[in-house]
Amino acid sequence: MRLRKAAYVPAMLAISALALTGCSSGSNGKSGDKVGGAKSEVQNFGLGTLADSTGPAPEVPGAKPGGTAYSIESAGIDHLDPGQIYVNEYQALAQLYSRTLTGYKVDPATGKTILVGDMATDTGKSSDEGKTWTWTLKDNLKFEDGSPITSKDVKYAVERLYASYQDQGPTFIQEWLSGADYRKVYEGPYDGKELGDDVIGTPDDKTIVFHFKEAHLDAPYAAAMPNITAIQKAKDTKEKYDVHPDSIGPYKIASHEPDKAIKFVKNPMWDPKSDPIRHQFVDGWEIELGITNPALTTRLMAGNGNDKNAITLTQTADAPNIAKISGDASYKDRLVSKFMPFVDVFDINNTRVKDPKVRKALALAFPRAQVQKLLGGAATGDMATNLISPTVSGWKDSDPLGLKAKPEGDPEAAKALLKEAGAEGYPIVLAYANTPRWQPISAAVQEALNNAGFKVERKELDPTTYYSVIGKKDNPYDMYRTGWGADWPVASTVIPPTMDGRKIADGSPNYSHYNNEANNAEIDRINKIADPKQQAEEWMKLADKMLADAPKIPTTYSKFYQVYGSGLGGVGFNEVIGAIDVNSIYVK
Repeated sequence: MRLRKAAYVPAMLAISALALTGCSSGSNGKSGDKVGGAKSEVQNFGLGTLADSTGPAPEVPGAKPGGTAYSIESAGIDHLDPGQIYVNEYQALAQLYSRTLTGYKVDPATGKTILVGDMATDTGKSSDEGKTWTWTLKDNLKFEDGSPITSKDVKYAVERLYASYQDQGPTFIQEWLSGADYRKVYEGPYDGKELGDDVIGTPDDKTIVFHFKEAHLDAPYAAAMPNITAIQKAKDTKEKYDVHPDSIGPYKIASHEPDKAIKFVKNPMWDPKSDPIRHQFVDGWEIELGITNPALTTRLMAGNGNDKNAITLTQTADAPNIAKISGDASYKDRLVSKFMPFVDVFDINNTRVKDPKVRKALALAFPRAQVQKLLGGAATGDMATNLISPTVSGWKDSDPLGLKAKPEGDPEAAKALLKEAGAEGYPIVLAYANTPRWQPISAAVQEALNNAGFKVERKELDPTTYYSVIGKKDNPYDMYRTGWGADWPVASTVIPPTMDGRKIADGSPNYSHYNNEANNAEIDRINKIADPKQQAEEWMKLADKMLADAPKIPTTYSKFYQVYGSGLGGVGFNEVIGAIDVNSIYVK
């Protein structure tokens, strides 16, 4: 899962029969923790039962209907088309107007999160040793114009993902159905062609059958990705669908001013009896865009006017306000402190920095403790020592690069490695997003690396095009910061996309250009393991084996630390996508 472009724990986790686990910050996630923020506790992210998948959503104590809820966001919303949604903020917003075959059900009181059937009656049934998956749609599912949702609408939503303009959303289902070059197999439904029944079958209006090329035991989680939804062919406006998608959720778009505001009102065609996840407590939602920190957090802290009933979906508080929040007990009852699925790293461009000794020297010299402090301290992230988030099954508190001993960096050890490699004074071009957040961090990294015997030149990049620039496989930089989060709590959504050398290409999340043939083969082997617990353990082993080559430097396991308006109740947090859960929010 990509981090938003403009944004910049010890517990053994295990799974059994896809009973995935993750980390929680405690009973309700609204802790009065000190500045350290969220703490690790095992929480079940597993599969819910048929009863769990049956609507309506459970009652929320104290909830009442009426009022307007507000959301304050730091930038514009690039995509509302479910097919184009991958960023966690957009996934959170889509809960208001869209639905998927499966989805995450969050209890706002306990924080318990499980996967359930959303549009589907359950989380899916497999056959053919996991290659074939079947879902049955619930009764009374409708689009906002009252048209019934059928299995053909779900099939069409998947078919349009093959079109060339659909270039921002997840590609799991398409690749599983048609291979890595799925667009060469099928170009989308706009020329009147359909995928055959041997790929996606719709034997009746309620049944949809996916025939994957290989077994995929985590298909129920892939079916919760935002692009596995339902779209009416007659209402598909291609690229323009981003501006005003057709609603199938509890709210529909009343108005949309790009980069300024979005207003949602109730969708009368949504049936709460079909939905085990969402409520429709408030009369509407108003989303204000382009409000950055510190103003964003300061407004939420003050809670004046409409801000009394406001949240922000993914924007963590800025460092000065974190100190104020953590030191004032009055914020305790409206503070959310949770782990997110993201791991922040500084990628080392392996195309340019080929010697693993030089790369390891960079890792040893890196000032992880100072970077953590500049990012906001422990409230916004624990110092990371591996590539997998504590929210992901199989995570262990490992340290393959030996970074724990000196979190402030070890310049002497780095100098010794450089000397051993005959690379003293090695030049490094450090690219960074030119924002108030990353300017001081890049300066701190430059100073630490220079003190360890490197010669670092900083290069500022426009933050709006940052990922596009560093995403070029022939980019002229040696180091740059990126972040990646698990799409669901399995490392198959972390290691293959970010570390498979066969996927090096412009726009690929393998930003370090790491390519090891033996480890590429290991990816294929692990993907075929049928036992989820064994697979999770093997992903962790492979991740550590890869990191020992020092392709990148892990910096922090990301956390969300933020307050919300005192006028709201039912505020929860979805740790799987790393965002506020809007589904049970009400105005007190």
